[in-house]
Amino acid sequence: MHTTVIFDIGGVLIDWNPRHLYRKLFANEAAMENFLATVCTNEWHLQHDAGRPFAETCAELKKIHPQHGELIDAFGLRQQEMFAGVIPGTVAILDRLAARGVPLYALTNFPAETFGWASKHYAFFRHFRDVAVSGRERVLKPDPEIWRILLARNAIDPKRAVYIDDNPKNAEVSRTLGLHGIHFTTPEMLERELTAIGLLDR
Repeated sequence: MHTTVIFDIGGVLIDWNPRHLYRKLFANEAAMENFLATVCTNEWHLQHDAGRPFAETCAELKKIHPQHGELIDAFGLRQQEMFAGVIPGTVAILDRLAARGVPLYALTNFPAETFGWASKHYAFFRHFRDVAVSGRERVLKPDPEIWRILLARNAIDPKRAVYIDDNPKNAEVSRTLGLHGIHFTTPEMLERELTAIGLLDR
């Protein structure tokens, strides 16, 4: 019997994407994509998810790409513009689980610097009993250690817990730890999965 649900945040509950900001700063899509593929890359951004400050990493990157100084600084200074809002269908599912009294948690790769703003800005965070934030824990998914931190801190039995993530690798890692890992694709798919295991009413 599954009694506890753990959510990923970005891509499941919040639509976060640097393109939401950089489309305002580039005249054409191809130039923006080239910048995100070669300068402010996802691999570079993982440093923030791991706990490094934006000011520090941006200063380092500007030494390599001085011609893009303002665009690099924008990555840290205008983080809030990378958030396009919630994913309504998933938040509705979260609300339904909360109304049923299901213990809810979150586990997310998220910079410590922006998590404080996001957790105050989005009302759904009130449902979570605890959130394991990579930028605070200084360990990134898919390292199993971040799951172990959340599970141990809250005395969660992994065999009774469900974990939801839009990254299939993260869902698979959760399964190796004994959780029921769900690879999130759409709110409709998630509703079906949670209904099938008895966490939502039919």
